[in-house]
Amino acid sequence: MNIHEYQGKEILASYGVRVQRGIVANNAVEAVAAAKQLTAETGTGWHVIKAQIHAGGRGKGGGVKLAKNLQQVEELAEQIIGMQLITPQTPPEGKKVNKVLVAEDVYYPGESETSEFYVSVLLNRGTGRNMIMYSTEGGMDIEEVAEHTPHLIFTEEVDPNVGLQGFQARRIAFNLGLSGNAFKEMVKFIDALYNAYIGSDASMFEINPVLKTSDNKILAVDAKVNIDDNALYRQPKYAEMRDVREENPIEVEAKEVGLNYVDLDGTVGCMVNGAGLAMATMDLIKYAGFEPANFLDVGGTADAKRVETAFRIILKDPNVKAILINIFGGIVRCDRVAQGVVDAYKNMGDAINVPIIVRLQGTNAEIAKELIDNSGMPILSAVQFQEAADQVKAALS
Repeated sequence: MNIHEYQGKEILASYGVRVQRGIVANNAVEAVAAAKQLTAETGTGWHVIKAQIHAGGRGKGGGVKLAKNLQQVEELAEQIIGMQLITPQTPPEGKKVNKVLVAEDVYYPGESETSEFYVSVLLNRGTGRNMIMYSTEGGMDIEEVAEHTPHLIFTEEVDPNVGLQGFQARRIAFNLGLSGNAFKEMVKFIDALYNAYIGSDASMFEINPVLKTSDNKILAVDAKVNIDDNALYRQPKYAEMRDVREENPIEVEAKEVGLNYVDLDGTVGCMVNGAGLAMATMDLIKYAGFEPANFLDVGGTADAKRVETAFRIILKDPNVKAILINIFGGIVRCDRVAQGVVDAYKNMGDAINVPIIVRLQGTNAEIAKELIDNSGMPILSAVQFQEAADQVKAALS
């Protein structure tokens, strides 16, 4: 589950991480009030207006602006709230901005130059250990740094049996070229950041940039956070941070009815039971020369009501030109699935206007094929994996 920057900063602050302070606003009036409050609390004279969407690259897309007075705060908030923000990490149509974070200016002049770093904590699936990834080259172009100068990206792996060790945090601060108070601040920052990552059951904390201020403080200017969905049952306060407006509406609807659905870019809709079979089915579709339109796992049951719901979810995607149903009847009998498909087709009538290909294997597979073939419905049946691929190819040719 992704959360907004301001929510990520709330989590960080609760674990003792120093953050750029800010107040969220839903309109220009609230933004001005937030700016006044920040000035009173922090003394900041300038304010940063930051679009709150679940995507990076907001600065390049025009979603992060500096306001030097209250009039500019109001004008910039009006410009950003309601805009369709397009960044390298959004869909082509962009994402609508519903709120902004009014933040303090932390790039104030002082005894030394400011510096921007990149720091993230995530799981290295190859080693089964958490990993701190960091670089001296923080800021908007970190992707180009990783692509063109990967030697400037450092990693520190953490043994889960012992946790983050003091010498590791000190090594990170040393590799970032820090000394004096900034060195000590970075060591504390890394330790608190790692504790926040573990304590919140996150799958990723990405701070870009981590700023060394002109008076040698270390703080998080941004926060991109992903909480592990599987851990939300023990993190109810974080589950409440979910903003469904930022998520694919079809995926949200599918989740509400208990279907595992992921929207993709292809033309062949998939209805499958079991994640492994779903992945194999998507491979099959690509092997046939097409692209899957979705990942949909109906789970262990596939009665008429559930199949009909799955049909309606898949057909919400206007790019779907055919639907492949690939069910293994282990727990659920194939004949029951076949009857569910037929009944769902009858109930939906003209709502189904694309070819349906059904492959059922397992318990009572032969009976299931007879039910499909004798239903009088324009449903194509297959027995073998390759046969199903050929049916999809023929239907779309």
